[in-house]
Amino acid sequence: MSEYIHQLPKWPKFQWDRNALAEQLAAVRHHQGRLIGRMEGLGFPLRREAMLRTLTQDVLKSSEIEGEILDQDQVRSSIARRLGIDIGGLTPADRRVDGVVEMTLDATQKYKEPLTDERLFGWHAAMFPTGRSGMTRITVGAWRDDKSGPMQVVSGPMGRERVHFEAPAASQLDNEMKAFLDWFNGEASVDPVLKAGIAHLWFVTIHPFDDGNGRIARAIADMALARSENTSQRFYSMSAQIRQERNAYYELLEATQRGDLEITPWLEWFLGCLDRAFDGSESIFANILKKARFWERAATRHAQSSVGGIRGRANLLQMGQDREVLARYRSPGHQRSGRTRHPEKRYRWWTQYKLFAG
Repeated sequence: MSEYIHQLPKWPKFQWDRNALAEQLAAVRHHQGRLIGRMEGLGFPLRREAMLRTLTQDVLKSSEIEGEILDQDQVRSSIARRLGIDIGGLTPADRRVDGVVEMTLDATQKYKEPLTDERLFGWHAAMFPTGRSGMTRITVGAWRDDKSGPMQVVSGPMGRERVHFEAPAASQLDNEMKAFLDWFNGEASVDPVLKAGIAHLWFVTIHPFDDGNGRIARAIADMALARSENTSQRFYSMSAQIRQERNAYYELLEATQRGDLEITPWLEWFLGCLDRAFDGSESIFANILKKARFWERAATRHAQSSVGGIRGRANLLQMGQDREVLARYRSPGHQRSGRTRHPEKRYRWWTQYKLFAG
């Protein structure tokens, strides 16, 4: 009797109930279209800021799912530098952070390009620039081998490990990955959103690398979702939502990998998780709009005033987050104009400025 899904005679001929998924898929597609439409209605600077926030969360949370905590400032700076977004002082990022960012951006910004084994090798090598996972030396930029035994996903203390899953033997990986890549690059009859869910499950079941399989599987899913939207702009994070549902994610993944080829429950969860990821993007959208409205009101309110020799504080506002200008204005030796304002009002204005510029 086969213990894992990849040992079944008809693997990888997945099956699912299209009728059972039809209503949920239509609702998710509608939600997806509304979200993309709202975001594209924003001005270019706001869209760019939304994308920077989303990609930062995606990189952070995909690594966090695997128990790896990355520095948020490093991730944000690395993304901004590669996308040409000016965010002021950039925090230097280590090679490990840069590698994960490079993989994420390559998957989403170049979503139209074919997914190949060489491209996957490049992603993997970027993720592990030292050739090690923690203290352990691993095979980097190539499929794993079985020199140290079969690839297993385990938990628990040493000596009392629990095996959740055992991947296909290394000798099968060339054929397994060829079948997967041919399907991913060529199959057009499956809805692209469903294809993202299937690709995620299929890749992580093959588990072709020594480490990093989960993060690469999520990058592949993001690539498929970008194809479904025909845009490289990312306004929601599937990985951030999976992080919130990590226990359910691992439980359902294990149940599916130990089940048969009928994967309707997995796709139902994937669609639901994606829909909740769309909901999660609303907070980013609301925060950016709130900030934009503040700057608009502040610029209008102070357009005719002249403070500190800067005619029209709109000029200062347009400098965005230039804290050096703010510091000069507030310094004791700075010569203000003869026109005075109520000190309480001035204090409130600068407090608001610091809140949104900080």
